[in-house]
Amino acid sequence: MFKIGNVEISNRVVLAPMAGISNSAFRLTVKEFGAGLVCAEMISDKGIVLKNKKTMNMLYIDERENPMSLQIFGGEKETLVEAAQFVDKNTNADIIDINMGCPVPKITKCDAGAKWLLDPDKIYDMVSAVVENVDKPVTVKMRMGWDEDHIYAVRNAQAVERAGGAAVALHGRTRVQLYEGKANWDIIREVKQSINIPLMGNGDVNTPQDAKRMLDETGCDGVMIGRAALGNPWMIYSTVKYLETGELVSDPSIREKMDVCILHLDRLISLKGEYVAVREMRKHAAWYLKGIKGNAKTRNAVNECETREQLVTLLNALVLEVEERERFEMEVG
Repeated sequence: MFKIGNVEISNRVVLAPMAGISNSAFRLTVKEFGAGLVCAEMISDKGIVLKNKKTMNMLYIDERENPMSLQIFGGEKETLVEAAQFVDKNTNADIIDINMGCPVPKITKCDAGAKWLLDPDKIYDMVSAVVENVDKPVTVKMRMGWDEDHIYAVRNAQAVERAGGAAVALHGRTRVQLYEGKANWDIIREVKQSINIPLMGNGDVNTPQDAKRMLDETGCDGVMIGRAALGNPWMIYSTVKYLETGELVSDPSIREKMDVCILHLDRLISLKGEYVAVREMRKHAAWYLKGIKGNAKTRNAVNECETREQLVTLLNALVLEVEERERFEMEVG
């Protein structure tokens, strides 16, 4: 357990904010598998200030998600502060997070996301302005640097702390690396030793054992898991259990996997309507199907689905097929 400001986080496993992924339907599904904290996908400060309909819908939080962190991004102080104030007063988020890690050019060219990594003074200026104008704890999610020649992670994290930030999440890759190469855990350790606020480590945590190793090697307060949880909320559950007991839990059955996939689909339909949800769920279904023997035909068919009924029928048919095959293999083997 650790605290971010006045918010108690019940364990050391945190769901990372992922653009285009971490909406309420996904967050709640992962939360029910035991995540101590879930984080929303990044939301534009200008979208909030201008009350853009799509943006405002992204602010939806199911009360069962709490504690949860809502992430905003922007390059200008005035709109960032205004958006943070709106989140502070008009949502039931517990924490306001500022994105300082997004590597996508359309974000960085607006002086937002990872562009901040080049300027510790701007980080201090922007974070302190937000902290002074909201009541909720303010955190920052950042990468270790822009490129190998500009790694200011220690100075940047210290700037966040000096500005009144309540915690830092650090991805051990540069902006130039995107999601390639290896995450540098040494820099996570360096940053942890340089600040007194909680630090969440992020990058290359693909198994429960990785999570424990990151905690042991870096001394960070929490591990932030992103891509490893896609179609696999059991990764969150097994990591929480492993950190608590040292025991690894068994993998879910195909029936359990598809049941959770369908639950996720139904939550997405409630959130966005069937037309949008089914199309958005195609990528999630492919992640849920990962590792299931003989899934190629189903995976291809998923991309043609346009209704809930079509998708659910496909998934249930695969369950029956796999269960039948397993029964046959047991009988002959």
